[in-house]
Amino acid sequence: MQQNLTPLSEAEMWQAFTTKDANYDGQFFVAVRTTGVYCRPSCPAKPLRKNVLFFADCDAAETAGYRACKRCHPRELLLPAEALAQNVVRWIESNGHARLSALSQALNVSPFHLQRTFKRVMGLSPLEYAQSLRLQRLKSVLKPQQLSSTAAIYEAGFNTPSRVYEQLDAIGMTPSVYQKGGRGMVITYSLAECALGRMLIAGTQRGLCAVYFGDDDAQLERDLREEYPAAQLEHHPSNTRTDWTQTVAQYVAGRQNHDSLQKLPLDVQGTAFQARVWQALRQIPQGQTRSYSQVAQTIGQPNATRAVANACAANRVGVVIPCHRVVRENGDAGGYRWGVGRKAELLAQERL
Repeated sequence: MQQNLTPLSEAEMWQAFTTKDANYDGQFFVAVRTTGVYCRPSCPAKPLRKNVLFFADCDAAETAGYRACKRCHPRELLLPAEALAQNVVRWIESNGHARLSALSQALNVSPFHLQRTFKRVMGLSPLEYAQSLRLQRLKSVLKPQQLSSTAAIYEAGFNTPSRVYEQLDAIGMTPSVYQKGGRGMVITYSLAECALGRMLIAGTQRGLCAVYFGDDDAQLERDLREEYPAAQLEHHPSNTRTDWTQTVAQYVAGRQNHDSLQKLPLDVQGTAFQARVWQALRQIPQGQTRSYSQVAQTIGQPNATRAVANACAANRVGVVIPCHRVVRENGDAGGYRWGVGRKAELLAQERL
């Protein structure tokens, strides 16, 4: 090893390299005698310790006769993780796919570093993000009398119908059933007065799929139709699931505890990441709050704060999945799908 190239010891650098710790990228570089290349500490290469040298920068490694690794591209300008993730998002949204080879070339970032950084920030891989976008697009084009289900699948960016059927849990029904008015997937709903104003509760045979709060029944019904544009919606003034309505109404009025909500069956769909966030929210004790970053740490994705906020915003089952218990770092309430005032009321009621 060259002398005085870095304040880190050889043992520290070797440990960082063997664990592929991207936090050390840019602090030193690893050269491999047997291949004649030099790498970032996060490179997936696995040489023997006896074949490794350490250098402080790329110039030093190249002066010693080593060339840049084509897997980890050590000379790349390392963007901050958040900036890189946003570049990836923009590229996927513009190009409609997330092939790592194309992303790597377009953004001049190694596939390994790109994949690892994006997942660390967003909580899901570029491929999973692209799939989520396609499924959202599929929901928007799968509307009655517009496109056949097969045409809608291709319009949404899927290569084959089979790719959609592999991901059915994300929309809850097959494309053809979704398009044909939710055949076999009837959603019944009711409207009621509660401590937070007007409330809409909707469910399938499996469980609750929507709990909305607002001031106008017509708007609540429009919101439900927008979320489930092709499902068969049936309004029941006296819902057969009256117990669900009563449980939620009594909870927001302070006459039920958190355990009563935990017993309600749910039929909600989301990405694997969203499901992890929603499950973490249900574990927050009544009367307590967590910040977005604390939730991210709970699910093992400490840098996915923004993705956690997006998952909270995507929650369609108010109170039952208590996204109202997530606040900003400084304690401010932050946003809430059904109004910050209702969020404040819920938090105050739960603290009594």
